[in-house]
Amino acid sequence: MKVGVVVFPGSNCDQDMVKACETDLGLEVVQLWHKNATIDGCDLVILPGGFSYGDYLRSGAIAAIAAIMPAVKAHAEAGGFVLGVCNGFQILTEAGLLPGALVRNESQKFRCENIYLKAEGGMQESLKKEAYKIPIAHADGRYVASEATLAEMEANGQILFRYVDASGALADSANPNGSVGAIAGVSNAAGNVIGMMPHPERASNAALGNTDGLAILKALVALVGSKTLA
Repeated sequence: MKVGVVVFPGSNCDQDMVKACETDLGLEVVQLWHKNATIDGCDLVILPGGFSYGDYLRSGAIAAIAAIMPAVKAHAEAGGFVLGVCNGFQILTEAGLLPGALVRNESQKFRCENIYLKAEGGMQESLKKEAYKIPIAHADGRYVASEATLAEMEANGQILFRYVDASGALADSANPNGSVGAIAGVSNAAGNVIGMMPHPERASNAALGNTDGLAILKALVALVGSKTLA
């Protein structure tokens, strides 16, 4: 499997993702510059976290129209897998590849801390722990969508991660940004485009003091592999 990590001006989690995929998962990884016109034959394209283009206009808005994005969209529309983490999630919603939007945290503050996630939908079968401890670092992480969109997503199993407490229970105090339904990660209807606000690549190695993120990355890669090799 070949993984491409897109690098935008202002990306600051691209090398974390490269190292997690290359060193911790043993995958072939290439870095894709934002001005590229192709994705270099990658099976999985990852849009990493950071502050693409300085988060001017809205977080992810300028990156959503970067030169590489038509190739990313074509890959997704052909059934190829795309993962967006934090700023990457924002980019995917701005580009129309995922439903809903990411807006300013309810607290109006940047949140940088460990939170807990619980897997749902297509991720639940491979991620069975009651709660996974994963770092977040964002100011615009509150997921919102219309009632009709949320109902459709619930019915389709598109909600993949929710914020929970350490025991795996939903609680207002465990929701760091006020996301509707405590939503932390979603997919498109086809299940091949996934976005999540927390950073699994920052919890992918024992040297980081946490490997819960590695479990999530492995589950995502296994999902890609099952489709790629089918």
